[in-house]
Amino acid sequence: MAIQSINPANGEVIETFEPFTEERIDQTLARASAAFRQWRGASFAERATLMRAIASALRAQRAELARHITEEMGKPIGEAEAEVDKCVWNCEYYAENAESFLANEAAPSTSPRSYVAFRPLGVVLAVMPWNYPLWQVFRFVAPGLMAGNTGVLKHASNVTRCALEIERVISEAAASVGAPAHLFQTIITPGSKVERIIKDPRIAAVTLTGSDPAGVSVATAAGSVLKKCVLELGGSDAFIVLEDADLDAAAQMAVRARFQNTGQSCIAAKRFIVVESVADEFERKFAEAAAALKVGDPMDRSTQVGPMARADLRDDLERQVRASVAAGAKVLTGGEPLPGPGAFYAPTVLSNVTPEMRVFREETFGPAAAAIRARDEAHAIELANDSDFGLGGAVWTSDTSRGERIAANVESGAMFINGMTASDPRLPFGGVKRSGYGRELSSYGIREFVNIQTVWIGPVVSAPPVSTSAE
Repeated sequence: MAIQSINPANGEVIETFEPFTEERIDQTLARASAAFRQWRGASFAERATLMRAIASALRAQRAELARHITEEMGKPIGEAEAEVDKCVWNCEYYAENAESFLANEAAPSTSPRSYVAFRPLGVVLAVMPWNYPLWQVFRFVAPGLMAGNTGVLKHASNVTRCALEIERVISEAAASVGAPAHLFQTIITPGSKVERIIKDPRIAAVTLTGSDPAGVSVATAAGSVLKKCVLELGGSDAFIVLEDADLDAAAQMAVRARFQNTGQSCIAAKRFIVVESVADEFERKFAEAAAALKVGDPMDRSTQVGPMARADLRDDLERQVRASVAAGAKVLTGGEPLPGPGAFYAPTVLSNVTPEMRVFREETFGPAAAAIRARDEAHAIELANDSDFGLGGAVWTSDTSRGERIAANVESGAMFINGMTASDPRLPFGGVKRSGYGRELSSYGIREFVNIQTVWIGPVVSAPPVSTSAE
């Protein structure tokens, strides 16, 4: 069955792609394996030269790549350009730092000399989502290639053009600096083929960004053949507002934290847990700012909220909101799909949300915020941890030591004090509980897909002299 890329702003088909045959998948994996045997021996200087060439190409083609992002998944064009810029940053960051991150480490032992080395692992399969079509991939590509691995991408089907553009950019950059061909390739295939690819002996490991059900599927397949995997899964991040917070600043950042990328982010703030004494004021400011957001054509630079990436995703969000309202949640603004073509949903803020409601219990992947009231600090922490997810979170307070104390008690991979959760190449990224395991970015991310090898060197032992006499 053909794979289609559909513009979510108008429902029109952009392009149709034929899935790879089994023969072509096999050819792709063979090429990736052969490229690894060449690339693993490249020096860090050679790898950095390639990474800087990729960064240069991304920078030069920023407008074209951003347009593909916007057309395929509806991201407002300014945010799409910022996504390309972040990929450039990541490439240059690892070009600069990978050698020090993977330098041999002396390790005292019974030997006069022993150390730990970090060797490339092989071909890594990346199974990536549609919400950040370039950034999610380059979070893996930059450290992966700098570690000496090669990569194969199975991207979300609705952003297939973006997947092919990533392959093109990397292939052209490799050719320009004399690096091996096929260091990074895209496989166009439905999700039903992923298990077969994971189990192929030429795949050394797998990284997934996606939903927690997808994580279970990938982890099960990888575990069945004893292969390493890193899982960055869903989130239902808490955004805690204490009674001593700057409510104006918190409400303005809450809007950005919830509605950036049309709310379609694993680390978007989703549950706004506010101490009761300031809840009325915060909710009013938050809802007013959300209602003022401009929704519309994502190619229009004044647009702040575009369409959701697919109509079925908008319908899922609508069901979550309706069920929660039926259970007693109150709509402060939005609360419904917008009329006309495209997968648009009004920026929504719900109050009176309680833990049994769907917008509290489930991940809401779209422009809908759930406001929950806490009795006090301890109750706010309890509510924040009352989730199957543990990706990121934020706390707002005028006392940063208080914020640090709360951060130490919230079960999440990251906590931001007086800010919104965001990824940064310099900081490790990942979660706990059903938000997955393993880390991306920083020195921790590049060490996920390497062989951590112990090298022990004993004294040289002289061989006994060889007898020359006749037996």
